[in-house]
Amino acid sequence: MAVRATQEDVLEAISNRDYAAAQAELKEWNEADIAALLEDMSKVDSLKVFRLLPKDMAADVFSFLPIQKQQEMIASLTDEETDQIIENMYADDAADLLEEMPSNVVKRILSAASPQTRDSINQLLRYPKDSAGAIMTVEYVTLRETYTVVQALEKIRRSENKNEDVNDYYVLNSTRELMGSVTLQEMVFHELDSELKEIMEDNPISVYADDNQESVAQAFQKYNVNVMPVVDSESRMVGIITADDIMDVIEEEATEDMTKMAAVTPDTKPYSQTTVLDEIKRRIPWLLLLMLSATFTGAIITAFENKLAASLVLAAFMPMLMDTGGNAGGQASTMVIRALSLNEIQFRDFFRVVWKEFRVALCCGIILAIVNFAKMMLIDRTTVMVGFVVCLTMIVTVICAKLIGSILPILARRVGLDPAVMANPVITTIVDAVSLFVYFEFATWMLNL
Repeated sequence: MAVRATQEDVLEAISNRDYAAAQAELKEWNEADIAALLEDMSKVDSLKVFRLLPKDMAADVFSFLPIQKQQEMIASLTDEETDQIIENMYADDAADLLEEMPSNVVKRILSAASPQTRDSINQLLRYPKDSAGAIMTVEYVTLRETYTVVQALEKIRRSENKNEDVNDYYVLNSTRELMGSVTLQEMVFHELDSELKEIMEDNPISVYADDNQESVAQAFQKYNVNVMPVVDSESRMVGIITADDIMDVIEEEATEDMTKMAAVTPDTKPYSQTTVLDEIKRRIPWLLLLMLSATFTGAIITAFENKLAASLVLAAFMPMLMDTGGNAGGQASTMVIRALSLNEIQFRDFFRVVWKEFRVALCCGIILAIVNFAKMMLIDRTTVMVGFVVCLTMIVTVICAKLIGSILPILARRVGLDPAVMANPVITTIVDAVSLFVYFEFATWMLNL
């Protein structure tokens, strides 16, 4: 309620041209809340509010805005205002902004930036988009191993860089090789004349600049750190990655996996900002592929249509078998894909996973078959032999589905594909064909069709 009231106060002050009051209100706000306000405002009003913000605060607010709003505002700001934003943004945020901007806007922004800022941004833009180098920041304090504590603290205090809010500092030798790390707390509680090489932690965890951002996120989770140094192939430090950068990566990777598991082509735009045409382009390729792949299911039904006509009761249970198989395969694939994304299992665990899923599938299949047999006898009033055909098919279908659902994601990872591609829609299509083939083979054998 308090935030909503404050928004109303700001909007009222702006409508009354009381810009001093609006500015005073905004200074008490969190930058993310201001960005949310600007996102909901018209172009004219959002520019009025944005121009009331102090320079350093404006840059932070700008970094929270969605790319479409950033592009809209950049087009309306003067070169001087644009330069102030870029100069006060972290270099990694500025590089992310430029990656999404049209080339003419990029040239305009870089031409207005200072040489130092331009060099920092260009350094980041040289790395592949999904690499550690692309998400790191090059604005950080480094210390020499020969520094005393008092020298290190003085350098930190006098640093002109817009440093990320970190507690860990990294110690380099004369060739900028990463030698160790030291926390602010450790420096405060040691003697001022102690040298950093005496108190630093040797061999800190680091990542290479060309490492994939997903593996970097996994390293953050594995080692439970808030900041991680980035080094080049010669172990020279080139930047740092902080927890806020990794949170963005984790959200992006999770969104990408979810869209792939739903058979939708990933997109960087939020759903609320995509057009109907965008969504059609994302969804129709997979729908076409899955529709055509379902031809195999139709071919199986056609091949057994004479036998199906001889016992029409079999058709009544086809949807149940196909749905059960699809659900069982989806369960297995979801669990395995999640375990793969968290590095809980590797290809070397292939047979362990298969053996585990086989036992789970066998138990689930038997339980489902028993319950289904009772239902068929008491409610459907089918013959015992038809009940045996359906229930045996269910056991085999569940086993096949869970094995397929667990094997395909592991094999996909092995050949370099994203395991999320082998998710429910793909597995369901395969399992449907398998379940029908098994069903008709059992029916042919047991009912003498």
